[in-house]
Amino acid sequence: MHSPHDPYVRVRGAREHNLRGVDVDIPRDVLAVFTGVSGSGKSSLAFGTIYAEAQRRYFESVAPYARRLIHQVGAPKVGEITGLPPAVSLQQRRSAPGARSSVGTVTTLSNSLRMLFSRAGRYPEGAGRLDSDAFSPNTAAGACPECHGLGRVHRTSEELLVPDPSLSIREGAIAAWPGAWQGKNLRDVLDALGHDVDRPWHELPAADREWILFTDEQPVVTVHPVREAGRIQRPYQGTYMSARRYVMKTFSDSKSRTLRAKAERFLTSAPCPVCAGSRLRPEALAVTFAGRTIAELAALPLSDLADVLESGAGSSPTARVLTDDLLARIATVTELGLGYLSPDRATPTLSAGELQRLRLATQLRSGLFGVVYVLDEPSAGLHPADTEALLTVLDRLKAAGNTVFVVEHHLDVVRHADWLVDVGPQAGEHGGRVLHSGPVAELEGVEESATARFLFGRAPAPVRQSRTPRGWLKVGPVTRHNVRGVTAELPLGAFTAVTGVSGSGKTTLVGEITEELAGVGRLVRVDQRPIGRTPRSNLATYTGLFDVVRKIFAGTDAARERGYGVGRFSFNVAGGRCETCQGEGFVSVELLFLPSTYAPCPDCAGARYNPETLDVRYLGKSIAQVLDLTVEAAAEFFADTPPVLRSLHTLLDVGLGYLRLGQPATELSGGEAQRIKLAGELQRVRRGHTLYLLDEPTTGLHPADVEVLTHRLHELVDAGNSVVVVEHDMAVVAGADWVIDLGPGGGDSGGRIVAAGPPRDVARAEGSRTAPYLARALGQAP
Repeated sequence: MHSPHDPYVRVRGAREHNLRGVDVDIPRDVLAVFTGVSGSGKSSLAFGTIYAEAQRRYFESVAPYARRLIHQVGAPKVGEITGLPPAVSLQQRRSAPGARSSVGTVTTLSNSLRMLFSRAGRYPEGAGRLDSDAFSPNTAAGACPECHGLGRVHRTSEELLVPDPSLSIREGAIAAWPGAWQGKNLRDVLDALGHDVDRPWHELPAADREWILFTDEQPVVTVHPVREAGRIQRPYQGTYMSARRYVMKTFSDSKSRTLRAKAERFLTSAPCPVCAGSRLRPEALAVTFAGRTIAELAALPLSDLADVLESGAGSSPTARVLTDDLLARIATVTELGLGYLSPDRATPTLSAGELQRLRLATQLRSGLFGVVYVLDEPSAGLHPADTEALLTVLDRLKAAGNTVFVVEHHLDVVRHADWLVDVGPQAGEHGGRVLHSGPVAELEGVEESATARFLFGRAPAPVRQSRTPRGWLKVGPVTRHNVRGVTAELPLGAFTAVTGVSGSGKTTLVGEITEELAGVGRLVRVDQRPIGRTPRSNLATYTGLFDVVRKIFAGTDAARERGYGVGRFSFNVAGGRCETCQGEGFVSVELLFLPSTYAPCPDCAGARYNPETLDVRYLGKSIAQVLDLTVEAAAEFFADTPPVLRSLHTLLDVGLGYLRLGQPATELSGGEAQRIKLAGELQRVRRGHTLYLLDEPTTGLHPADVEVLTHRLHELVDAGNSVVVVEHDMAVVAGADWVIDLGPGGGDSGGRIVAAGPPRDVARAEGSRTAPYLARALGQAP
């Protein structure tokens, strides 16, 4: 029996995912880092076992109703865990935040700022004090009545709705109207209302044109349609809807993305004329602090906001208390290198790394102690210069009396750890064992560890012969976000790395590369957006591999005898799927006071199909068992099926052999989603020259996997294509042909090209924050 104050978290018999009955002891009150190649099982240990068990115990302690749900959600597969304090998880959720979510709402800075204006703002003569809600664009009390708190209004005009005024209405002058029957109906209604639908548009009286396009009236008339001879002519009651009303209704209400996109072509988006884009009511904008409105303060970078708050803090004791709280909150965010963000910056425009660091800053202020923080690659998307600030913050979480468990690949973070748990040796079936649990230095003696090879005495990057470009691509001048009038030249037929600290403008610059630019040819953007938002979308469906597998099952004798076609083996349509979960394999469990979670379906236990479908076997496996194979195991299973093998080999080439074919899209990290898209591209038969754009392709990759991936990318260049990567991994940058370094800082102090040229030259550039780290990777003196 361990004492209640056991200084270790002791895990016994962990079997989650690919873990093989793992036993491991990890000290508390330390910074412990979990390492291993992608898919080795380190996240299964840190998140799937340790954090999941802490969460389960929390549920158990909450309420009887929650206990019932735990049986649905399932407990982690582990013998026992002792010495486990409550846990807080900060994962890189690629959630889709709404248009109203911002830096201020994520960090709760907005709440404090509104309180400050409500309690300590300067009100106009005779105005009553406003509640803090009245300073929020997301409440009815505060939102501008014209734009409903969005800051922009969508308008349309005659020029947009009628691009060619020489046409008549019958010839389709009103381009914004729908096609097919609906458009004909609107023309017939106009005709019945007495308008001339056969005269050229520009000849119609101005008042008629105005009414046809912009009226809000919806008159109903009897229409006598003119049809081809022999068809029945039945009069009907038709309702008129103006072109503007149709476009606005489609844009705001339609569920179809195509229809919405079509409607958007006839709209212009402009700052709201009433609130000038500030999103608030006039009453709220009349209140000031330090001479500025709340909208003006929210638009400032956090570092500038701190200066303004300092200057106005002395106005009253209330102001002092509230500004002190705000300044303390801002300090933690700036310490993590995010001082360039403004509170009103929309969350969807942030990178995953920025978002996770904002959440980390919020945790630092929460003042919890005695808990285990489980972090998922907090260094993702961080420039080496920013990683140092991150380490300071992790040390402060530890110093406050917490245990910090970090799943991480960044070698500087690994070296900084007090304790190292290395899982491996390889991915999937060939991993799932703890190779080392102890001080970092002792890993050196572990032969089978892939991490050890990179952590100790790694030779400098081999010097690659720079390729000779076969032309240059001119991008710019670009003026967007913090990039001001920048023009860049990128070599074609070469490997280019774009570097710079977070917020320096890398993604903005690369985002300006389009197919229209001279010299691009075909453009392929491989981003980290999810390949699907529900468990329905998975690796097999996304790569098209599942179509071939379903045909194979439909071709078996058992399927033919029963008359099962290809559709029977799809979990997206009724027939072969389990109807309880409608083929998702999961049911969503709503937790009243917590985010809802997915639990395996009680009927099919996650198999997705009904028992009859599962009776059909191919080489002894049911379709559910095939979906459960890892890519690597599937390559052996389908060794004699070339069309399936081709897809599988490209997935193996980008280091994804450990993923299961049926792995739901919701369980994939941004880096995995990006590599699946890359694999999809690699299996296409390529013609001619292609330019590949990748945003941080090495995110979430162990150095050993980075080697594999960069090798594939260099093969693409050798085949006559161009590759441009936004990258923080100096090993990748050192192997590039050309480097463009942006900066020198983030936000307003960035957005310029600091250096451009071969890696060796950029490593010597004055004033570049990347140069010293690149020099180290190249093994040259900085």
